[in-house]
Amino acid sequence: MNLLYALDLLGTFVFAISGLRLAARKDMDLFGATVIGFVTAVGGGTTRDLLLGATPVAWIDNIQYPIAIILAVPFTLIFRKYIVNLKRTFFVFDSIGIAIFTISGMQKALDFGLNPGLAMAMGMVSAVVGGVIRDILCNEIPLIFRKEIYATACLAGALVFYLLGNWGIDQNLNYIITTSLILIIRVVSIKYNLSMPKMK
Repeated sequence: MNLLYALDLLGTFVFAISGLRLAARKDMDLFGATVIGFVTAVGGGTTRDLLLGATPVAWIDNIQYPIAIILAVPFTLIFRKYIVNLKRTFFVFDSIGIAIFTISGMQKALDFGLNPGLAMAMGMVSAVVGGVIRDILCNEIPLIFRKEIYATACLAGALVFYLLGNWGIDQNLNYIITTSLILIIRVVSIKYNLSMPKMK
């Protein structure tokens, strides 16, 4: 198992948890929460794969992805005291998810021969669309449209990933650096209340 594949499975797991956490806050039953966890985890990757023409999409072609989502359900139930009611845990799981999916999504797009600009966009799609679907189904304004630095962090990480790749940085080290960068941007933006300018 290479590092990117392992990170992609981890991203699937933590994004499922972020969906389950929001569903629990909305008082959904176990089935409804599992559905929300599932679409949160695979929504972005499915959209990316359909746009790339990569069919069957990743979670249909590889049973490890559904297994990661299913495992997230008992994990969330067991550790619900630490996950469901704490806003900070939602931020942590969501940020880890977008960081990992941005880079794995961009790498897949590059493997399909897309130019770097479109590959960055595919990385962002991988990272944010699942969360958008989650928020809409839970009757929330999608996080990407609120004041927090979100999609911008994805694009910044994707750009650094491409530049470091061109400079010959070891690929695994590049994955670690750029996912960490996205996480740092998210943490700093929340800590210092940084945001994009509002539409007047």
